[in-house]
Amino acid sequence: MAQHEQQQVVIVGEEHCDGEDRELTVRKTTLFTPGDGFEAYDHRTGELTFRVETYGRHGVCGGGSAAGDLALLGPEGEPVLTVRRRRPSLHHRWDGFLGDGAAQGQKPVFSARRSSILGHGTGAAAVLVDLLSPAAPAASATEFRVDGSFPRRSCRVVASSKAGVAEAEEEEDVVVAEVRRKVDEDSHVLMGRDVFVLWVRAGFDAAFAMGIVLVLDRITGGEVDGDLAEDLHEATSPA
Repeated sequence: MAQHEQQQVVIVGEEHCDGEDRELTVRKTTLFTPGDGFEAYDHRTGELTFRVETYGRHGVCGGGSAAGDLALLGPEGEPVLTVRRRRPSLHHRWDGFLGDGAAQGQKPVFSARRSSILGHGTGAAAVLVDLLSPAAPAASATEFRVDGSFPRRSCRVVASSKAGVAEAEEEEDVVVAEVRRKVDEDSHVLMGRDVFVLWVRAGFDAAFAMGIVLVLDRITGGEVDGDLAEDLHEATSPA
C-alpha cells in the first residue's frame, strides 16, 4: 500500500508517528545483562531519537518507578515510556506505561508476553503484544505478534488480521516494524548484534516499536541456537 494511504497508529504519542517509513539504528550501550541500555538514532539525520536506561542500576529513577523498570527516554532525557515486568507471571509478561509510570493507579497501555513455551531456547520470538484500555483511540489494531528471532536480529512485528491497520488490509496481516542486522555502509560488512536496525512503517508509533524491542530483549535476548556469527538471512522491509 502506498505510504500516503497509511493510517496513523498512535499508541504512545502522535509525535512518534512519521509520515514515511523510518529506520532507526539501535546500539546497545552496555553488555552486562540484556536490556541495560540502548541508544536509537534516526538513520536520515543521525540524531538521537531514544535512549534506554534501567531504573535502580545507577540510571534514572524517581516517581513511581521501581528497580528493574526500563525507561524509554526522548533525546532530551524526557520520559516517554516505562516497561515493567509483571509479578507474579507465568508467561514472562511485561507491561508498558506512558511516561515514567509514576501516576497513582495508572494502567498500562500495552502488555507483552511469551505466547507459549514452544521455541524456548531456540531464539524464536514467540511473543504477543496486546493493547489495553485506555489505549490511544487512533490505534485500530489491538493485538500484535512477533515473528522470527530477536536474538538473531531477524524478526517482524505484525498487526493482527483480526483488527488490521487500515481498511484496505482488514483481511491480511500487516508488518508494522522489523528488526534486522545492520550492514556497514562503507565496508558492506555485517555488523555485530549490538548494533541493529529497527524499521518502522509509515504512520506507526516508533516509541511503541521501541517498547516492543525492550520486551523482546528481556524475554528472548539471551536465547541462542547454533552459531550467531554465521551469516544470517536478512529480512527486507516491505514496500
